[in-house]
Amino acid sequence: MNDFDAVYREYYDDVYRFLRGLSANETLAEELTQETFFRAFRSIKDYRGESELRVWLCSIARNLYFTQCKKAKRFTAEEMPDDLPENGTGITELIEDRETALQIHRILHTMREPYKEVFSLRIFGELSFAEIGALFGKSSHWACVTYHRAKTMIQETIGGSAK
Repeated sequence: MNDFDAVYREYYDDVYRFLRGLSANETLAEELTQETFFRAFRSIKDYRGESELRVWLCSIARNLYFTQCKKAKRFTAEEMPDDLPENGTGITELIEDRETALQIHRILHTMREPYKEVFSLRIFGELSFAEIGALFGKSSHWACVTYHRAKTMIQETIGGSAK
């Protein structure tokens, strides 16, 4: 039990930030983070160590989030913003602006997979391309290319030249 407490303390923030990035909702992120660790605790015996523990936890979190989205039917075209600011700031700087971050989250909710998830894992989950590739059973190069394509889609929707 003490070992799992250490896992909880070490990875809670990572899983929470990942879910916060996916959901754009603090309360939902907190609830799903708790559920992630509950499920991980119940199934820790199934963890084979083929990927980093943080990647395994984010995989559980991602599945919980998508299940929640299906229940809430959150993926609708009406969530797409009509206008986004045009400027030359980078994606990271845009996300730091709360209003723009919400708009980017709305764009993400309309993107198809795997672009949405790879972008979220990289920006919000702060995972490396190698970790993202491992999560999908692909190479780090695949993760890098997919991330950059997602970023380009967001930039085109915003209409700016974010780098």
